[in-house]
Amino acid sequence: MLFALTTEELMHRPDLWEAVHRLRHSIFVEEMGWSDLHRDDGLEIDQFDHDEAVHHIVIRNGEVAGYQRMLPTTRPHLLTEVLTDLYVGDPPSGPDVWELTRYAVARDYRDGRRGVSTVGTELIAGFVEWGLPRGINKVIIEFEPMWVLRALQLHFLARPLGYQRTYGRQQVVATLLTFNENTLDVVRTRRAHHAPVLSRGYPDLLGQRQAS
Repeated sequence: MLFALTTEELMHRPDLWEAVHRLRHSIFVEEMGWSDLHRDDGLEIDQFDHDEAVHHIVIRNGEVAGYQRMLPTTRPHLLTEVLTDLYVGDPPSGPDVWELTRYAVARDYRDGRRGVSTVGTELIAGFVEWGLPRGINKVIIEFEPMWVLRALQLHFLARPLGYQRTYGRQQVVATLLTFNENTLDVVRTRRAHHAPVLSRGYPDLLGQRQAS
């Protein structure tokens, strides 16, 4: 299951808070080479972990297996403040547009083909499930160019916002993804899993087994 927590809720769970930020550091700093994010304590934290951020967390076998962070575009966010060379013109914004950042799958859970794991597709299904009831049908995401094609195959309408750039050891392009109920149906069909992934509950303590 995927859990959606506010920053306040996450901070009330020190075990989850630390596990999330260690996962982010291990992937974005150690694996992808984003050296500007390095911290000696091994935790990746930035100015966008604010009170309006929403953290999507997949827990399996009592540990954080996947993560992504949702940021409103009605206030400064990663694209407008840090990755400003990734867009041309005015980036889209509004209550129906959120930015998806720090998409991450722990190494032990990368079990899929072509880099798409079951945890990864759960994160994708999760943000669509989370967004649609809230009137959110667009996300800005900065990812590798090959993911634009993959998004189209999942019936997202994908529109690059600028030119690709190099960050660390990764080529990145900012893209606007628009989605609807049909997108969710396609994602669920590709996953061969049609039940909702977004939990209405609260995650148990790490170390206790969770159903996936």
